[in-house]
Amino acid sequence: MRNVDAAGLGIGDDHPPRIMGVLNVSAESPYDPSVYDDPGEAAAYVDEELIGEGADIVDVGLESANKDLDVLSAEQELDRLDTAVETLESTSGDAVWSIETRYHEVADEALSRGFDMVNDICGFADPEMPRICREHDAVVSKMASPPDLERPGAIEDVDDIYEALSMNGLTDKTILDPAFGGWSVEKTHEDDRETFHRLREFRGYGRPLLVSINRKSFLKTIAGRSTEEALPVSLAATSMAVERGAHVIRTHDVAETRDAALVGAEFARDRVPSGDEADAGEVAVEELDVTTVREAERHLDRLGADPSVAGDAVVRTYELGGLTDEAVGALRAATAEPGVGAAFTLAGSAAHETASPSSATDGGTPGCSGADRGSGLLVGTPNAVSGVRSSVSGVSDALDAALERIDDTSK
Repeated sequence: MRNVDAAGLGIGDDHPPRIMGVLNVSAESPYDPSVYDDPGEAAAYVDEELIGEGADIVDVGLESANKDLDVLSAEQELDRLDTAVETLESTSGDAVWSIETRYHEVADEALSRGFDMVNDICGFADPEMPRICREHDAVVSKMASPPDLERPGAIEDVDDIYEALSMNGLTDKTILDPAFGGWSVEKTHEDDRETFHRLREFRGYGRPLLVSINRKSFLKTIAGRSTEEALPVSLAATSMAVERGAHVIRTHDVAETRDAALVGAEFARDRVPSGDEADAGEVAVEELDVTTVREAERHLDRLGADPSVAGDAVVRTYELGGLTDEAVGALRAATAEPGVGAAFTLAGSAAHETASPSSATDGGTPGCSGADRGSGLLVGTPNAVSGVRSSVSGVSDALDAALERIDDTSK
């Protein structure tokens, strides 16, 4: 996982989760608590409600991204930039300042006048954006979007969202945003929920991830909450997003979101850190966050490696109950040979194996209780489990049905 440096702020697996607070200088923005057109009032809000509550990054929006509103031109955004710059200059707190824009002209002017970072909500639909960010050595958050400056985030299918993030390439300091929210009429809550469910896949680019899920409809409708009531569901999702590998959380609720992100980080899986590049003669090592075959495929694609090995990259464990002696014998036989990539063990067998070892096909362990004899654990990679399923096919309809359900969900 590539770490990036945003004006001295480290972002990536080797750093704590970062909180991006939101300031809007657009009167049409829908969330009133973050909207200011007076630089002095805006600066006070930033110092007290954003930086003061724990924001590492201040993201300034010059226009609303609401799909029902007219899109401003680059010239119109530039007309509003003075308010953003005056706010930055009037703020006493220490934070990284990000400009939200889709235009390279606006990004160039903002970075020249004190901003540190760009939040491109059209994901390099302006092909000059990566050049500008490279010239300023600036971090850029790239949101998945069509190649259309008037349709930010308007992609529904998760695979299409993933592919859109590669549009016009990546800079060395690119952060990726999978674009949660109602950016198009066609995008449904189920689309967003599937994207969240598959969030780890986006780590396949090897770049830090930003998620903007604060009070989003795909979350609040789960609990039947209004926007004003939706903070708890946002915080629950924040912890989950960080546990799944997100590095930056964009939010209007800074203090609460910071706490939720820290909880998610505390209970995230321990990953072997990427650290710095290995010195000459050293071997670099990094643990990839892979729990499904699709996640493994993303990393294999990034490395240009053989995608067929993805099915051997994940190990699954299943407890099977209600097994007949015949089913137990078949499972033991299918996993008995070395190198099959799967193993089966019968419940209670460890306590009795020294007294009465059994063969691979005897259908059970002598001395086991009836309750124990009907259950066991099947452990293996998805490819190996598919092989076991083929080997025991026809032993019983019940076993066939159980292994078919495993095969359907293991990838």
